[in-house]
Amino acid sequence: MDTKKDIKSLNLEELKTELESMGEKAFRTKQMYEWMHVKLVRSFDEMTNLSAKFREQCKEKYEYTCVNPVRIQESKIDGTKKFLFELSDGNVVESVWMQYKHGNSVCISSQVGCRMGCKFCASTLDGLERNLTPSEMLDQIYAITRLTGERVSNVVVMGTGEPMDNYDNILKFLHLLTDENGLNISQRNITLSTCGIVPNILRLAEENIQITLALSLHAPNDEVRRTLMPIANRYSLKEILPACQTYFEKTGRRLTFEYSLVSGVNDNLEEAKALTALIKG
Repeated sequence: MDTKKDIKSLNLEELKTELESMGEKAFRTKQMYEWMHVKLVRSFDEMTNLSAKFREQCKEKYEYTCVNPVRIQESKIDGTKKFLFELSDGNVVESVWMQYKHGNSVCISSQVGCRMGCKFCASTLDGLERNLTPSEMLDQIYAITRLTGERVSNVVVMGTGEPMDNYDNILKFLHLLTDENGLNISQRNITLSTCGIVPNILRLAEENIQITLALSLHAPNDEVRRTLMPIANRYSLKEILPACQTYFEKTGRRLTFEYSLVSGVNDNLEEAKALTALIKG
């Protein structure tokens, strides 16, 4: 089976190499990149300043990722919108659009399903189906931008999936999203949530990226954490918290900690005290 290259997952340099191999001049790269990542068009056909012949060649050679909205729900309280997007293989993922005084925020998924098995999360019920490509993550944001007609200023990777379990694609996605030739979203306006895959937290600390890391903590000690989050059997808090500290030291970015209260499990006063002691500083 001849799989087509995913053109929307290529950075500017890679796109330049591709188009040069097709005999196109360098300025074409900039034009095409802008159609995909600034004007957010949904197909090669919409790229009106490219020749019909060239667009046909691109259709034959490349896959053009576009997520398809199948359901949109709007909150009666604050206008938050939840999107169900269908991918080209029929799988679906969710994204959420939220309005704040400081700008519009979009929460995206990084995988179809999830294999982390956290007890309080519905995303993991059927396990992991597959990773999302950089273009599938980007296009959740692009589709919401088109559908709402508003600019997105903040992105949180906290939807379905564990981003650190899809590391290489996430990294590529982050570079594309923050590229000045694309949507140019500030790295400081991006938050990535992880349940604590230690080696990849340490890898991310070395990437010279200024994003915010959010740790799904949900318990002040390993005993309680293991009952909620299977990942706690692999990495203890004694490993996770120093990794978070390293991330802070290398990037200068403060961390955020996430804690879902589960009645009778992690919500008593003793645990509140243990939590303050644990993440003090």
